[in-house]
Amino acid sequence: MTAALEIDETIQISLDDLMQLRAPYVYLVKIEGDSMQGAGMYSGDLLIVDRGTEAKHGEIVIAAVNGEPVCKRMCHEHGMIVLRSENRKYPSRYIMEGDTFDVWGVVRYSVRDHDRIAG
Repeated sequence: MTAALEIDETIQISLDDLMQLRAPYVYLVKIEGDSMQGAGMYSGDLLIVDRGTEAKHGEIVIAAVNGEPVCKRMCHEHGMIVLRSENRKYPSRYIMEGDTFDVWGVVRYSVRDHDRIAG
């Protein structure tokens, strides 16, 4: 038995609208490294980042720690900010007194170039 895909031409989907790509508070970032693979984010993926909302516990953020950009899951534990990787190879990063920490935005979507991976 063959499954057939029926396409309804009356439904139009705009990725610009869905991901709010043209909103002034949204920007794109290409990530490098393997620290967020457990969240389905791989080196070379494009992230859609919302800088217009305040980051909450458990959200994945683009941030700067002592001026160095990172993509991590931001958690609050015992009054401290903890940045967690989604790969067991990497330890958590606690934001300590004296560290500078700035959230540059909350990751809302990720996009992968499957042709790049296959090639």
